[in-house]
Amino acid sequence: MRHTLPLAPQFYVTAPQPCPYLEGRMERKLFTALQGEQAERLNDHLSKQGFRRSQNVLYRPSCADCAACMSARIRVADFAPSKGQRRVMRRNANLTRQARSPWASDEQYDLFRRYLDSRHAEGGMADMDMFEFAAMVEETPIRSRLIEYSDPNAPRRDDLTAVCLTDILDDGLSMVYSFFDPEKDKDSLGTFVILDHVQIAHDLGLPYVYLGYWVPGSPKMGYKANFSALEVFQRGEWRRMTDPAEFADETHPLSVDPIAEQVAKITLPDTRTVR
Repeated sequence: MRHTLPLAPQFYVTAPQPCPYLEGRMERKLFTALQGEQAERLNDHLSKQGFRRSQNVLYRPSCADCAACMSARIRVADFAPSKGQRRVMRRNANLTRQARSPWASDEQYDLFRRYLDSRHAEGGMADMDMFEFAAMVEETPIRSRLIEYSDPNAPRRDDLTAVCLTDILDDGLSMVYSFFDPEKDKDSLGTFVILDHVQIAHDLGLPYVYLGYWVPGSPKMGYKANFSALEVFQRGEWRRMTDPAEFADETHPLSVDPIAEQVAKITLPDTRTVR
């Protein structure tokens, strides 16, 4: 018996579970499989509509009474670092960058574990073992890279300082997940990795760096609003962020469209074969 993939992506909704960003709320995700010959085009197209990739799945928050999670991206051409961000760049100027194929290593996992144990010991990824980490890194049907940062002046030159799993989209770089040495908090490595991705995108002529979700009212996500030239995907379009307080209403129950309307508004890439 021959099995074929459906011509159009099928969308599903997860069961509600506690929100990791806003206390007392429940989260729900709209998702679809990322597979087949059209995977890269689908990822490019849906990323522009607020979706994110996790392994071979594309997802977007679709909560019943809250629309606070908004995809955020930096417009590379208009970005200007703040004084503090320039200091971060100078502080980490000694780090070297290496882009590698998405293949997990013991050294990456060791850094990942130390980062989780220090920063997210109670989070949903806290119990990830090496096999799950490898799946997160390696199960990708699109162009992905592991961007590694190392300190050549460290006692061991091959010691990793920071790592970012990055997808290469047709209009930018998507930072899927980053982690860094928790003992170097003062170096602001998370900010540095974002700043360096803006530089990479600039060098490649790509207009955007996608940062994942920004959530008004969530201390965990507040740092993303510190970057200039930031846009968030709100109610079907990208909006320039000037004042984060303008988006506070997204936590109101009436800000949410019914799930059927959300799916109906999703546009899909043309999947016809060009001859």
